[in-house]
Amino acid sequence: MSSHFRSYVWDPVLIVSQIILMQAIYYSFLGLWLAGVDGLVQTSRSLDQIFSYEVLGFSTTQRRLSMMAFILNSLTSALGLWFFIRRGKQCLDFTITVHFFHMIGCWIYNAHVPAALSWWLVNVACMALMAVIGEYLCMRTELRAIPVNTAPKSNL
Repeated sequence: MSSHFRSYVWDPVLIVSQIILMQAIYYSFLGLWLAGVDGLVQTSRSLDQIFSYEVLGFSTTQRRLSMMAFILNSLTSALGLWFFIRRGKQCLDFTITVHFFHMIGCWIYNAHVPAALSWWLVNVACMALMAVIGEYLCMRTELRAIPVNTAPKSNL
């Protein structure tokens, strides 16, 4: 068996656990961001804020703040990619997976595919931000110089 630098064995348990972890990070921080928004505008909390596509839009302050919460959530989710996934090549995969499961959740919650253009624009922008920032952070970590001790060895 030859040794390969960073050779990987396909580990479905690891992949599934990372998907579950990223979903938990996504919804936990989205809930925190939306709770902060609700505190600013004094509105009640609801699952509609997470899963209803009609909540995102430009018409009211509440809708704009909800869009801001989704965008801020993509930044915190990118940090989740950096801390737990740690591979730049996998950031796009996990980002798309998180948003795909979110779309499925919205579809089930609303009983049809989200139809608002604002929902699609916000989610595509959030996917791009999460993937690019997560990949940037992971690549910075991966490309960090490996320290090599160049001091002379003691005479033996």
